[in-house]
Amino acid sequence: MLNGHCNLHPHSNVLYLMLNRRTIRIKIMQSLFAFEQCKEADYQLALDFIEERFKPDLNSMEVQDKNLLKQQHKASRVLFEKRFKGTDKGTEVDEKISRVANEAIDFYNKQVKRDQNFLARNITIEIQKLTETYHHALGLIIALAETVSADKKPIHGKLVNLPIIKALQENPDLKKELLRSAGWNGEMEIVRDWGREILKEDKEYQKFIETKESDEDSQKAFLKHLLRKIILGSNAINDYFDEQDIRWAEDKDIIKSLADKTLKSFENGKVELQKVSLDWEDDKSFIDKLFEGTVSLADEFKELIANNTKNWEVDRLPLTDRVILEMAITEMITFPNIPVKVTINEYIELAKEYSTPKSRQFINGILDVMSKKMKESGTMKKSGRGLIDNK
Repeated sequence: MLNGHCNLHPHSNVLYLMLNRRTIRIKIMQSLFAFEQCKEADYQLALDFIEERFKPDLNSMEVQDKNLLKQQHKASRVLFEKRFKGTDKGTEVDEKISRVANEAIDFYNKQVKRDQNFLARNITIEIQKLTETYHHALGLIIALAETVSADKKPIHGKLVNLPIIKALQENPDLKKELLRSAGWNGEMEIVRDWGREILKEDKEYQKFIETKESDEDSQKAFLKHLLRKIILGSNAINDYFDEQDIRWAEDKDIIKSLADKTLKSFENGKVELQKVSLDWEDDKSFIDKLFEGTVSLADEFKELIANNTKNWEVDRLPLTDRVILEMAITEMITFPNIPVKVTINEYIELAKEYSTPKSRQFINGILDVMSKKMKESGTMKKSGRGLIDNK
């Protein structure tokens, strides 16, 4: 986004950086959504922990009082739930019941912390995977072109001889990535199947190779079709990527955007590879602060959400909307250099893409009201570029 990059060109680079930060926000949102699901699972594991502690000991030589164990299990579970919610009034209970309830609380907290640490690290891994998948998709353009060029009919050699394909083949950075991990050398049999069953059967491909002469614009147009409708279309190739990437449904559009920009960048016989991050140190700091800040968002801000969602209770909001609202508030109070309107617009886009049809308008209205209240109370302070459009 805009913070920390004052030396950027005022046009294309800033726009690209905004899209770049949007990609990062998506990855943080995915991890926060997963974290909320993990917490629910961890809570159930804690209840299972209590149940296990009050099961009859089958190895004991003493007679087991099953009714007593059942009562103790129920009492410990009730105590756990009270202490979890902070509503325990300190009533005296059996020592074992209290001990097991406390052990279950500790067990829950350790599980949650483990999941939090894993998902925080996983954001970086997910972003690295995005880059690898992007290179993999570009490599497939080359591999498909080379595969069909081996056909006996010379007409199929047209694709591999296109200047843009040559530029991809000769790009030194892409060459390195294809050799390192993103290449298709070990999967050429499946690529040949795709070339024969998908590419050669495509009507736009047939029309393109039968055209004797084609200018740069028509070549770019076909390669855009190749990328969007063949490589990223609804077919066996899409199924392959879906199997490789658990978040393919969300990542697909990001890959499409990066690869599109690469093809459009063709000029003077060269293409420019895109980067998910232009300044990794700054982006890593953004990731850490936004993820950790949202996870540990103070109760006063959660109450602010609850108080401004009218008839909605915060816990009854769609989980995606709750995550988006908490992320947006965290961003507003944590990054003074990001304008409020930029933050609101970014999270409206996330709601539009990943939540319910009504969420866009809902998120917009709630964030607008809450941002004004936080500004008036002094809990949100902006400076530098953050003051832009913040009147």
